[in-house]
Amino acid sequence: MTQYRQSVEEQRTRIAAEKWAKGVNNVHIHGLSSMWYDDRPEDTSDGKTVTDIQYNDGHIQRTLNESGEVVIMGTKLTGQALIDEYQKSGR
Repeated sequence: MTQYRQSVEEQRTRIAAEKWAKGVNNVHIHGLSSMWYDDRPEDTSDGKTVTDIQYNDGHIQRTLNESGEVVIMGTKLTGQALIDEYQKSGR
């Protein structure tokens, strides 16, 4: 039975990391064009504001407050990179 213990633990960690990835890391409601991840400065030009939600997996969901349009920015972590980030988080 113990020959499967490592595989089971790896799968348990993978499932936990995938669940953690869906969690919200932070929320920003702003009109700044200088955010480190912002490659769309036109979204906040002329006094417009946006709501940015950063998830634990690294991607950012931006909602344009005027139109309600949703834009995905950044890159989602997957596989071993996601597991590594999850383990670094101390969860």
